[in-house]
Amino acid sequence: MIDAGNIVQLIGNFGFPIVVSIYLLHRFENKIESLENAVNSIQNVVNSSIEKRKGGE
Repeated sequence: MIDAGNIVQLIGNFGFPIVVSIYLLHRFENKIESLENAVNSIQNVVNSSIEKRKGGE
């Protein structure tokens, strides 16, 4: 787990912008996965709609 001591050490070693970027990427990982799942669901709906139209012609 990341605690305050590790964060201070990371900032000292890598610099503030890199540490902030890593933190934000870690924090938004679940949101990105959720968006990916939503896009995949939409793709499946569109594909099934296209298949139904092809089958009906």
